[in-house]
Amino acid sequence: MTTRRLILASASPRRLELLSQIGIAPDLVSPTHIDETPKKHEKPDALVSRLAQEKATACGDHGVVLAADTIVVCGGRILGKPNDEVEARAMLKRLSGRRHRVITSVAVMEGDKLRTRTVSTQVKFKNLSQEDIDAYIASNEWQDKAGAYAIQGLAGRFVIRINGSYSNVVGLPLYETANLLTSFGIISEG
Repeated sequence: MTTRRLILASASPRRLELLSQIGIAPDLVSPTHIDETPKKHEKPDALVSRLAQEKATACGDHGVVLAADTIVVCGGRILGKPNDEVEARAMLKRLSGRRHRVITSVAVMEGDKLRTRTVSTQVKFKNLSQEDIDAYIASNEWQDKAGAYAIQGLAGRFVIRINGSYSNVVGLPLYETANLLTSFGIISEG
């Protein structure tokens, strides 16, 4: 499907799985390590867009680079990846019985050419009991997940409603990603 080199600036197995769903296998997986601290007064959409662009740039100029960043926003508060169980529990309690947004920004870059798309999906959780939270924390599925949950895993049973892209909540909005990759010639039109 591709004759050009595609670099995925991520170590996420979920993003690799999602890309395989649209027939894409990156030539290289190159995780980037950047400071993901929000800037003072930075809005969520601006934060994920900046981080995706910084990840793409940090990967270097060795082909077409695909980078993404995902955050969860609940009640105006940005929920990134929890550092420990205490933070994960606090995040799950915050999400309990509430709507929240999952925002992912995708950046595709080659040389000076950079294109981005930001996608927002609304998710509503059921009221979580202490037992729900304890069992989920014990599963360790919360680790390395924005908002401390994986919709494609055990936390799927917490979701009452989703409005928008499911693949966005997993970590990579496929429709928008495919369009970006098409504009860079990684996916042929047709």
